[in-house]
Amino acid sequence: MGTIVDATNMEGIKSALGEKNPKIVFVLGGPGTQCANIVEHFGYTHLSAGGDLLRAEKQTCSEYGAMIETMMFEGVIVPSEVTIRLLANAIMENENDKFLIDGFPRNEENRAAFESVVSFTGIVPEFVLFFDCSEEEMERRLLTRNQGRVDDNIDTIRKRFKVFVESSLNVINYYNSKGKVKKFG
Repeated sequence: MGTIVDATNMEGIKSALGEKNPKIVFVLGGPGTQCANIVEHFGYTHLSAGGDLLRAEKQTCSEYGAMIETMMFEGVIVPSEVTIRLLANAIMENENDKFLIDGFPRNEENRAAFESVVSFTGIVPEFVLFFDCSEEEMERRLLTRNQGRVDDNIDTIRKRFKVFVESSLNVINYYNSKGKVKKFG
């Protein structure tokens, strides 16, 4: 994966996304949701906006790498512009036209920023999968997945869950008002 598209190329991102016209499903829930079965059975490409894309960018030593690392460790949300550019790059670099975007939008600002980028293209999420799990269950899953991630510790997990409750539930309510939420417990 390449580094983030230069800020002067936002129009290029909008144009490329419009031409590709991808089908997008957002996956929201507290930290630790799993998407492998959906990808395997329905042919989507999984893009982990809150995790894998950010970790990959962090490794490129780009201008955003240190900021991403700090924000992930603190359990706070990376700026929308950074995440949207990473998502756009991943979508444009992939031959598939169906994307399961995991962990995005995490707050109202993310949602509004994404919609402003794709507003003229007609791209809207097909639907939003909402995995509604307890904090205890998410802690258990994250602490036992044993992937050696610096952000898989009890303090960061609890911060992430608090951020989820304070920020992401508003996004879920927004999409629910549009009839686009499919909830799983």
